[in-house]
Amino acid sequence: MMSLIGTLFVGLVVGLIARAIKPGDDSLGWIMTALLGVAGSFLASYVGVALGWYETGQTAGWIASILGAIVILFIYNLLRGRNSS
Repeated sequence: MMSLIGTLFVGLVVGLIARAIKPGDDSLGWIMTALLGVAGSFLASYVGVALGWYETGQTAGWIASILGAIVILFIYNLLRGRNSS
């Protein structure tokens, strides 16, 4: 249970940093920000393993997690913008 709470907390921090770095208005709530950060971390881990930068089971690291969250935030904004038009 503590691992899940820790993962969500780290995801929230990563999501907040990604939202602060990416330009534009991102009106996401706390839950979506945490999910964005967790998803960015998973994306960075998957890409790192696929490219041979990490081994399976290693964490991607803060910088890679933030970059992954920024990529997912761009994709989210593209999909949200397409649906609202």
